[in-house]
Amino acid sequence: MAEEYRAKVFKSGNSVALRLPKALGFAEGTEMRIVREEQAGFRIEPLQTQKRKIDLTGIAGSLPDLQPSAAEARVFDDKPRVWDDPDWTGWKAIL
Repeated sequence: MAEEYRAKVFKSGNSVALRLPKALGFAEGTEMRIVREEQAGFRIEPLQTQKRKIDLTGIAGSLPDLQPSAAEARVFDDKPRVWDDPDWTGWKAIL
């Protein structure tokens, strides 16, 4: 025998939405396909989407002089900020 769940349709902006019970096990953000069938009503099923990959094969050889930067070159010095100065008068405006 099939499991049965109840769900409620509610207004969401200018649309209506169907909140699915957590017990169904769908992750938040799962894309769903809704098919209207003449005799059975509706069929709701998750879409099997493949993760998108970026193909860099076309540009990999176009920059032959480009080399990855060393780890030491990726460390940046902290620039002093105005609000780090305890004598900064702007604190009075914030507080």
